[in-house]
Amino acid sequence: MESETLLTTMHWGTYEVRAENGRLVGVEPWSGDADPSPIGKSMLDTVQGHLRVSRPAIRRGWLEGDRSKPAGRRGGEAFVEVPWETALDMVAAELKRVRVEHGNAAIYAGSYGWASAGRFHHAQSQVHRFLNTIGGYTSSVLSYSYGAAEVILPHVLGGTDGLTGNHSTWDGIESHSELIVAFGGLPWRNAQIQGGGSARHEAMAALRNAVGNGARLINVSPVRDDAPRGVESEWLRLRPNSDTALMLALCHVLIDEGLHDGAFLARYCTGFEAVRAYVMGEADGQPKDPAWAAALSGVATETMLALAREMAAKRTMLMVSWSLQRADHGEQPYWAAITLAALLGQVGLPGGGFGFGYSSTNGAGRPEMGFRWPSLPQGRNQVPDFIPVARVADMLLDPGGAFDFNGAAMTYPDTRLVYWAGGNPFHHHQDLNRLVEAWQRPETVIVHEPFWTATARHADIVLPVTTPLERNDLAFSNRENLVVAMKQAIDPVGEARDDFAIFAALSARLGTSDAFTERRGAEEWIRLLYQQASENAAAAGVDMPSFGRFWQDGHADLARQVTSQTLLGAFRTDPERHRLATPSGRIELFSATIEAFGYDDCPGHAVWREPREWLGSDLAGRFPLHLLSPQPADKLHSQYDHGSVSRAGKVSGRAPLWINPVDAAARGIVDGAVVRVFNERGSCLAGAVLTDGVIRGVVQLPTGAWFDPSQPGQPHSLEKHGNPNVLTADRGTSRLAQSPTCNSTLVEVSRFEGAVPPVTAFDPPATVCLAEVSGMSGPQPNHKEA
Repeated sequence: MESETLLTTMHWGTYEVRAENGRLVGVEPWSGDADPSPIGKSMLDTVQGHLRVSRPAIRRGWLEGDRSKPAGRRGGEAFVEVPWETALDMVAAELKRVRVEHGNAAIYAGSYGWASAGRFHHAQSQVHRFLNTIGGYTSSVLSYSYGAAEVILPHVLGGTDGLTGNHSTWDGIESHSELIVAFGGLPWRNAQIQGGGSARHEAMAALRNAVGNGARLINVSPVRDDAPRGVESEWLRLRPNSDTALMLALCHVLIDEGLHDGAFLARYCTGFEAVRAYVMGEADGQPKDPAWAAALSGVATETMLALAREMAAKRTMLMVSWSLQRADHGEQPYWAAITLAALLGQVGLPGGGFGFGYSSTNGAGRPEMGFRWPSLPQGRNQVPDFIPVARVADMLLDPGGAFDFNGAAMTYPDTRLVYWAGGNPFHHHQDLNRLVEAWQRPETVIVHEPFWTATARHADIVLPVTTPLERNDLAFSNRENLVVAMKQAIDPVGEARDDFAIFAALSARLGTSDAFTERRGAEEWIRLLYQQASENAAAAGVDMPSFGRFWQDGHADLARQVTSQTLLGAFRTDPERHRLATPSGRIELFSATIEAFGYDDCPGHAVWREPREWLGSDLAGRFPLHLLSPQPADKLHSQYDHGSVSRAGKVSGRAPLWINPVDAAARGIVDGAVVRVFNERGSCLAGAVLTDGVIRGVVQLPTGAWFDPSQPGQPHSLEKHGNPNVLTADRGTSRLAQSPTCNSTLVEVSRFEGAVPPVTAFDPPATVCLAEVSGMSGPQPNHKEA
């Protein structure tokens, strides 16, 4: 029996995988990771499982209909399996038709998603490179995770340092922080993950070291579990969406008691007088004092007074989760946090200031490598049209419609073809019932997928792709000195091909083969990327082994000197020499640029704007529970929800809904009961978990359950599996950023009565024989009825 153990890297860690005779038989965490994620175990029972897309499949209604008016509804129909050559001919013909009849702007390829951590077989890069060689596509900008921050921070700070990179590093926080206030918490579940791959999980150890050195850590959240795992901390309970009010009240105390740093504000900031007038109530007659904030947040006045005074007396680090800006007016808590830090005057000092996304990923707070890892070049997109990523349903439902974005008046393009590779919009988008309807509008939807996810089920053409274990690649783990040779461990499942091979075949049909492949095969591209990495590393004084030695060894652990960094440290040292890229060159507590946009939902400085949907709104009379939908602990987004780790965490076969025992008792709900969670947008089933770890009036249902409507393809049917995005609102944070607002959601919960419908998300769709399709004939693929 031939057996081999190889190293591979995923977004949630590096693992040793064992294969025998071309089949996966073992997955264990890499020995170099002291705090590994268990998610990798889910690969073992899924990569070669029954939910793989085994061969190209075409939706029956699309085959039978006019290409410009496909029949049937996506999401609820059987598929017809066809040979690869047939499928590729169809895709090439559709791309040519749409380009000729409507232009390249009619092709949308947001393809937002994580897919592989490998540097070459990165699905989003591959599809964008391919489409750029044939004239381009309508693209998307921003991230579902931190889109509002991506827009507001450049206006205030001149860039996004401290959001996804260039944070103040953990070593300075461990040594100098005396008080760490974590708005939105520092949950371990998120710290498992890092885009581009992880090797060593170190966030929890760093926080333990900081506390061990005397720092006081406060978790400011409606949920106790948002505190870091295994780290001593205090829980400051507050109502969801009220963080901005709390921050403004802390600013009020600092100003009112003369504890703010006037010298720092004068030298490094602009706009303090406007902020002061607002916070003290001079601008609108309402002081933003602790008594005002207490009524909004549920935090006691005395607690705010004591916290503000302690912040001023100690080296204080403000950490703000990405989750806070995924809410109505999500720009405001980030702007308010910067304002609070500026008043404290510790920005740019080791262990002080602020940072965003600590523990939202594993990489935040880790030192940068000192050079850039290369990536697959995507070429130039000749289509200027784009949308903010979270506005995809708006685009599909309202072609030609007008919208505002970051000071610009924009128009939604007329999308005729959607090409998706490497993501699952039926996981991460809000108001999935609305997306189901929007998804019926394009003429053709093409999807690359290894598994029968909801996105594959809602496609017209599904092309089966390999998983990272079925091809060669290499991983430069983000902010890591570990480079991994991701060698193919198992044979491709069914007829799966990698994205590069698919696009190379399509390029040959469209006459752009040389432009896409540059006459290189996959192995040559992998060698080229490694060579570019070696050159970048050498320029920074880091040696990498030859490619031959690297591939033989399976990995390279590079020499690395950890260097401490403090966000805005150079700016603090010399604000003239290191001016920020803002109009004033300083921190803009007031932005004349934003003020000139004239947005009533995002004026020129940090403000409290009541969320459209929260416990303080009139809607709470009908839907009295605030729903939070965080990243799950047992998978990355929806990846491997069908795996053993995720399924072990389900309650009655469904996603777990955390509910306070008092709220549960009022509704006759017991632990483990199947419950219905609902509002005006939709309803889903979940398994109740009673816990005092959520405050009263709040429920928590993690994302990631595969979308499982009781009537596939039809909007507003009961979702059976616990996907919270049938409940969340599909609206932008403001006219400035147009980003997701999933954490501003009200619901009601009741015990489900009657026969509980089975979960069918993990049953593959039906497939039929090509000869059974009206007007079609051709080779007969193997088929089955599922």
